[in-house]
Amino acid sequence: MQRNIILLLIIAATFLSCKKQPVESIKLKGLAQGTYYSIIYYDSLQRDFSIAVDSLLDEFNLTASTYHKSSIVSKINRNEPTELNDIFIDIFVEAQNIAKETDGDFDITVKPLVNMWGFGGKKPQQVDQFKIDSILQFVGYEKVKLIDNRIEKDDDRLQLDYNSIAQGYSADWIARFFELKGIKNYLIDVGGEVLGKGTKPNNSQWMVGIELPAENKTASRQLISKVKLLNRALATSGSYRKYYEKDGKRYSHTLNPHTGYPAQHKLLSVSILADDCCSADAYATACMSMGFEKAKKFVEQSPQLEAYFIVADSSQERYMTYATKGLKLIMSE
Repeated sequence: MQRNIILLLIIAATFLSCKKQPVESIKLKGLAQGTYYSIIYYDSLQRDFSIAVDSLLDEFNLTASTYHKSSIVSKINRNEPTELNDIFIDIFVEAQNIAKETDGDFDITVKPLVNMWGFGGKKPQQVDQFKIDSILQFVGYEKVKLIDNRIEKDDDRLQLDYNSIAQGYSADWIARFFELKGIKNYLIDVGGEVLGKGTKPNNSQWMVGIELPAENKTASRQLISKVKLLNRALATSGSYRKYYEKDGKRYSHTLNPHTGYPAQHKLLSVSILADDCCSADAYATACMSMGFEKAKKFVEQSPQLEAYFIVADSSQERYMTYATKGLKLIMSE
């Protein structure tokens, strides 16, 4: 009898030791591109990729940051000879394709306008129609090309601004690294542009929030809805966090590449769901430039996209929301 009890204990101990232990999540946080990044991933080997991620983001800044004087894009803007890398070329090609698809509502050549309105780290200039018209002469995605791995401009005053697509691309950039390392379940958030792949160990999906438009820059963040992310990306562009006020008027950081003015309409924010974070980021910017009616029509004619719009009413004190059919299926209030 005693022998049988000992045998059962040995079997039980063997079973427990062989039972697969739950994989703990690994969380990484830091600063990049003037904003934050937050990453959660699951790795059975429990590897810490914090140094590798910081290195990837540093390399990215040296390519695409307009705030880094030694970056490739900064050198291009100063018309200095520089060798392009794969990151720069990938972003440029993607940006030009989306610019063409949106008839120029998304345009990376708006840098001179960004500077003039004071959103490029410089003080806003005195703006009038003559000044805007003079700058618009060298703004336009069709005025710059990639030829034999070189950037060719129609006008040396033309400058590129990757900020409306960079955060999304950097999330995809980190995701590529994870995939190479065999990491299949992760959530990457770079400044609010989010990419979710795989699931949690209990097979539950990643859940991310859509922010309620705030009254001002310092207001606390509140969520209006949540979205399940299964191998998709969600990026949001809004007019309520990045702006400045002058003479009692608020100027949004989203510029209309056609008029040269900040977008003036009732669309407060748009969140775009896409297969990758780079395009989600760019399309969200394009939709903010378009305004609600045009953006709604554009998204509904783009089967690869879903969207969530928050629109102010005529009083600017209330708002309405609109979600495409595909997004409604993965939303929770």
